[in-house]
This record gives sequence, structure tokens and C-alpha cells, in this order.
Amino acid sequence: VQLQASGGGLVQAGGSLRLSCVASGLEGYAVGWFRQAPGKEREFVVGSNWSGEFTAYADSMKGRVTISRDNDKDTVYLQMNNLRADDTAVYYCAAGIWQQPVPRVPGLYNYWGRGTLVTVSS
Repeated sequence: VQLQASGGGLVQAGGSLRLSCVASGLEGYAVGWFRQAPGKEREFVVGSNWSGEFTAYADSMKGRVTISRDNDKDTVYLQMNNLRADDTAVYYCAAGIWQQPVPRVPGLYNYWGRGTLVTVSS
């Protein structure tokens, strides 16, 4: 499985951004988005199992993010709304075999893509 995140950039606080993760060989894998701010550990943002039946959100992001996938395009999306300055981080997509409950820890994801930087200006 190979993943590549894109779509990061500079956005003003309160704005929105949609990240994309193009992935080959993703069938059957759960997909998660994580982020890592400077000097901090990588943290879970949102994830879903392969079918999309189950989705898990970080408490800090619930209500502000949506994960979706277009299996025809082998792409998973992260829609982020009402962004805040503390959302500034490098965002990563990851794929894992574990399906349920949706994994929230990096160690349960088997494959990682290169991150994309999101900067939110206040």
C-alpha cells in the first residue's frame, strides 16, 4: 500500500481545507488521518474502516472534520472546517489492517504516506 497526502497550505482561522490521500492497494484497509505539530507527538484526527460503516473522531476535531473516500479514484479525503491556529500541523494519512474499533493509535496503522503541511493563521 502506498499513500500520498496533498492539499495542505495556508488558511486563515475559521476557514476550510480539504486534504486528499491518493492510495494504491487500499482495498480492505482502514484509513486514518493523523497530525503532528512541532514539538508534539503524532495525534489521531479521524479514521474509518474500509466500508465506511464505522468512523472515529478525535474529540478536538469532532464536528469540524469529515472523512470520505472515493474508491474509484483510490482517494481518501479529509474535509476540515472552522480551522483554528492550533490545527497547524503536518497531516498524514495512514492505512491499517485493524478494522473495528477504528484504530486511534499510530502503531495500529501499517502504512503511512508523506505528510502535507497545514498552516492556520490567526
